[in-house]
Amino acid sequence: MTIELPDVIASYFSADKKGNAQTISECFTQDATVIDEGNTYTGRDAIRQWMANASTQYTYTVAPFDITEDGKRTVVTSHLAGNFPGSPVDLRYFFVLRGDKIAELEIVP
Repeated sequence: MTIELPDVIASYFSADKKGNAQTISECFTQDATVIDEGNTYTGRDAIRQWMANASTQYTYTVAPFDITEDGKRTVVTSHLAGNFPGSPVDLRYFFVLRGDKIAELEIVP
């Protein structure tokens, strides 16, 4: 099943599939916040480093399969499979967009 994602969210997942931390960070506003695995990353530099660490530590595939709206947030559910503990897993990505960039992202199981 193919779902239609907002452009910046599609760009985020495309860059994630390629392990491109720089391109991922450019999807975010300068002051964006990411919450993942109990850690908070604020600003593009921290977000780039977060993704660079994740893409070197683990090998995985990511496949978004559902999208809904939750108030001001866009919720994308994605299937992740790889060499990380607990694989495979479906994760929910809670995006808050500001213009054509991601202002907030929270990733939860």
